[in-house]
Amino acid sequence: MKGFSIITPENTIIRFTYYSAEAPLSAAAFDAVLPFSIGFYHARTSGEEFWVANAFTFDVPQENASVFTEPGEVVLGPMKPSRVKAMNGSIGIYYGDGKGLDAANIFAKVVPEDADKLKVLGEKIWKEGARELRFEQL
Repeated sequence: MKGFSIITPENTIIRFTYYSAEAPLSAAAFDAVLPFSIGFYHARTSGEEFWVANAFTFDVPQENASVFTEPGEVVLGPMKPSRVKAMNGSIGIYYGDGKGLDAANIFAKVVPEDADKLKVLGEKIWKEGARELRFEQL
C-alpha cells in the first residue's frame, strides 16, 4: 500500500503517499474505497483546506489524530470516539496552513513534487467553488 492520486477535471494528477506506520488503519480504510469520484468544497473555518462530509463510513478509531496539520496532509474523520466533530466519514485535504475543528486522523501527504499542483487546486476550489475529483490507487 503506497498511496493514491487525485485526478482533476483538467486531468492534472496529484500524488499522495500514505503514513502507513503512523496511521495504518486509516490508510487501509481509505485505500479500500478507491477508486471513487466525489465533489469537494472549500472549508469555511479550518484554513486552506478543501473537504467533503459523509463521504464514506471509515470504521476506524482515532490514530495519528490532531487538529494541527502540515500543508499537503490528508485527514479523515474516524467513527470512534463518537464525540469527535470530524466524524461521519469526512475527508479533508490541506493545501496550506490550517487547523481542524477537532482531531482527525492524519493518514497521507502530498509528494513534494506535486505540492504546487495541490496549492493551485485548493485555490481554484476556494475561488471558483466545488470540484469533482477522482481518486485512484498509485
